[in-house]
Amino acid sequence: MAHPNTILVDALRETANRLKNGATYAWGNHGACNCGNLLQVITPLSRQDIMGFAQTGIGEWTELSAEFCETSNAPVDLLVSKLQAIGLTPSDIHNLEYLDNREVLEHLPGGFRWMEKNVREDVILYFETFADLLEEKLLSGINILSLFSTEYQNVPATEKINQVPA
Repeated sequence: MAHPNTILVDALRETANRLKNGATYAWGNHGACNCGNLLQVITPLSRQDIMGFAQTGIGEWTELSAEFCETSNAPVDLLVSKLQAIGLTPSDIHNLEYLDNREVLEHLPGGFRWMEKNVREDVILYFETFADLLEEKLLSGINILSLFSTEYQNVPATEKINQVPA
């Protein structure tokens, strides 16, 4: 599962919003598919730029991420590195393209169901659900008490209540 972080959550939501608002979508086009649309959000690259870079590798995003070489600086590897920099793993990249991460699917509104990789509405819902899931994980890892000074942490609860402004 992806590393939960606000950049990834925001990027998934922005991608879903762009798709809702009519962004070009074509699952068979590296620059306009699920990962291509996400890359448009996290980089200054256009759909055409992404398509050109992706075609320096062989296969779909699943194969491109599996063949990723951090040191090659090949254009396609730069794209994969951008996806990894926001917290995605090669498995996540595959799951984004095929909309098949079981944990995300189990969190869909209305419960688990399979989604179609090339259906705009399914992509939007999957990206939104993935963002919600990552946000929940991110929030569950925050210790509220750690946000207060150590001096305040040692104050008994009854005294804390008395310090709350009316």
